[in-house]
Amino acid sequence: MSNSQNQTELQKTMMGYLKASKRKKLILNLVILGLLILAPAVIYATFLMKILCFALFAVAFNLLLGFTGLLSFGHAAFLAAGGYTTGYLLSSYSGLPTEVGILAGTGAGMLLGVLFSLVAIRRQGIYFAMITLALAQLVYFVLVQAPFTGGEDGMHGVPRGYLFGVINLENNVAMYYFVLAVFLGGYLLVQRIVNSPYGQVLKAIKQNEPRAVSLGYNVDRYKVIAFVISAGLAGLAGSMKTVVFQLASLNDAHWHMSGEVILMTLLGGTGTLLGPVVGATFVVNLEYQLSQGPLGDWVDPILGGIFVLAVIAFQSGIVGEVQKFVRKNLG
Repeated sequence: MSNSQNQTELQKTMMGYLKASKRKKLILNLVILGLLILAPAVIYATFLMKILCFALFAVAFNLLLGFTGLLSFGHAAFLAAGGYTTGYLLSSYSGLPTEVGILAGTGAGMLLGVLFSLVAIRRQGIYFAMITLALAQLVYFVLVQAPFTGGEDGMHGVPRGYLFGVINLENNVAMYYFVLAVFLGGYLLVQRIVNSPYGQVLKAIKQNEPRAVSLGYNVDRYKVIAFVISAGLAGLAGSMKTVVFQLASLNDAHWHMSGEVILMTLLGGTGTLLGPVVGATFVVNLEYQLSQGPLGDWVDPILGGIFVLAVIAFQSGIVGEVQKFVRKNLG
């Protein structure tokens, strides 16, 4: 058999493998979507919405850490900015459409992301992380002191209102499907970004930034755009969380929340699309189960222990380890 025939056979084999892989992913995605649609019939809708809000937050953070290589310790600021903006607008302006309040919260997250990136983006590694942490702490203290935020008590009684003036979001099931649609939109947006030429450049920056610079890419511009998109999605997650619980909490701005989203992402698997979703689901479930039992006061130490264990023993995270196992044993 000639070399050209061998190459043709190899190409056909690779095309068949890629088609089979895409088919498997499509089937898996459809199964997951079906389970999410049917989930409110089995599980309390408010609990599911909490998972989806934090999953969106983790997906937003993973765009920065998993695909761009930037570790932000200040992402809680964007979550809180979105939540407080939406809460203030919906509480202060009666009749304001809920979707407008949510869009405003997303915009607030993006605007804050622009301000953060202008200060921090030229730094790398631990310096970038510490600058984002310091800026987030400034946001935290502003929220504590501002007269419209409710201080340490937070902002209570935020109305859910109506979606497009028609759908009553006071109904938990209707609210759940709205949150699910927003989550899927954010998830698919990140998926599209990651698989686009722009996303390939982000991956190149993560792997070898000096090489990306030598190839002529404006690395700072690419990182700023990724940072702002991530901040906007985090603000969207905060806005949705405020509408779901009708509460904008100061806890959302605390540095502990930034640490929690790092844990979710690392535990699920950085650099994977599904990893942050799995990590958020695991952490939210674990916190709920522990809070209901005698270990309620030990939630933070237990989460800290899991974080250390994940970093040492499961560096690829849950999804990453599963993918390794599948590639090794199932081809």
